[in-house]
Amino acid sequence: MQSYEDAEPIVRIRDLKKDRVNFVLENVDLAFANSIRRVVIADIPTVAIDMVEIHSNTTVLPDEFIAHRLGMIPLTSANCDEAIRYTRDCSCLSGCKYCAIELRLDVVCNDNRTMEVTSNHLEVVEFTQDVSVDQILQEGEEITKRGESFGFPVGKNDPSVPPVLICKIRKGQELRLRCVAKKGIAKEHAKWSPCSAVSFEYDPYNKLRHTTYWIETDERAEWPVGENAKEEEPPRDDEAFDFNAKPGKFYIEVETDGSLGPQEVMMKGLAELQTKLANLILGLKAPSELSGGDSGANGTTGVWAPPGAAQWSDTSASGAGYASPAGGGWGAGSWGGNSSPAQNNGGNTTGWGTTPAPNSGGNASWGGTSPAQNTWGGSTSPSSGAGSNTGGWGAQQGWGSPTQQANGWNL
Repeated sequence: MQSYEDAEPIVRIRDLKKDRVNFVLENVDLAFANSIRRVVIADIPTVAIDMVEIHSNTTVLPDEFIAHRLGMIPLTSANCDEAIRYTRDCSCLSGCKYCAIELRLDVVCNDNRTMEVTSNHLEVVEFTQDVSVDQILQEGEEITKRGESFGFPVGKNDPSVPPVLICKIRKGQELRLRCVAKKGIAKEHAKWSPCSAVSFEYDPYNKLRHTTYWIETDERAEWPVGENAKEEEPPRDDEAFDFNAKPGKFYIEVETDGSLGPQEVMMKGLAELQTKLANLILGLKAPSELSGGDSGANGTTGVWAPPGAAQWSDTSASGAGYASPAGGGWGAGSWGGNSSPAQNNGGNTTGWGTTPAPNSGGNASWGGTSPAQNTWGGSTSPSSGAGSNTGGWGAQQGWGSPTQQANGWNL
């Protein structure tokens, strides 16, 4: 296996579709590849139905059954970081238009036939405010950053995408209910995961012997190699086993459920992983190191910053502990903007630190107003420093595609 310690990471996109991407990741550690897989599955926020009020249900299915099926319907969640707040970070008491989306379903079967109730029957309506509760709303710009289909079931009004079946009813039966969709991550519930499947493979010929095959007669006949074996040289019979070899080439495929595109899933996953590592470094700093930094212009104390980057100030943590930095902690050009893409905007602190909050980076986050507008081959690709496209995750060896028309992200 090739050595990756001194080489730069390389990403080569092999296949790109509307809801999935297949690429090869080289010159990275096994732990890093697995971290990407786990982050994109469980740490990217989306919108999903979280509360269901059943007004009338004369179908053969109980209320709990239908509510569970509604929660698993994927909803369009593009630019979810800025388009909606977490309920725990909102100033409202019982939900509002800034932290929740209301959907209605009202279906009655009047014909002598079996009628299918699908996700296409769900309609997004203006959020119904609870007037019985006195609450002060904190105005925001979340609504202006939502797309036309934000919160709608995936595939609604698209004949090429089959809807999700909720139940079947006969003549005289009806189903009327109200749903409230909220923002969350898959660590809370799997319904918030933007991915339906994420897998990666390495060492297709099992040169490292990480896999023990159960065989009867012939190993190769009973365990044939996959398509990824074409990317590597087959082992020789006289080749000695290398005890120090490590995997450095991974074949990754990410399949989304349609709530987010594959580009947004990968870019947000890498940003989240970067933020986690930054918070870990910040948390490992000794108190003497935290208080011994240079004082800034506003009297705050600098904590840590790479060369050429803005320092993280004490006021940007919005609490303490593992709060996400609000300054450009990873360099002025990293992730295509002047600030870290996973900035917190004063979120409330919990036991583990500051909760996720809408980004305050504006157009600086993700290198534009929306990740879906970028291409992996552009300047918004993660780079090793400001304005550099030649190293790290740069356009030449990073997420770059040959041309935007041939293999771009604009689908």
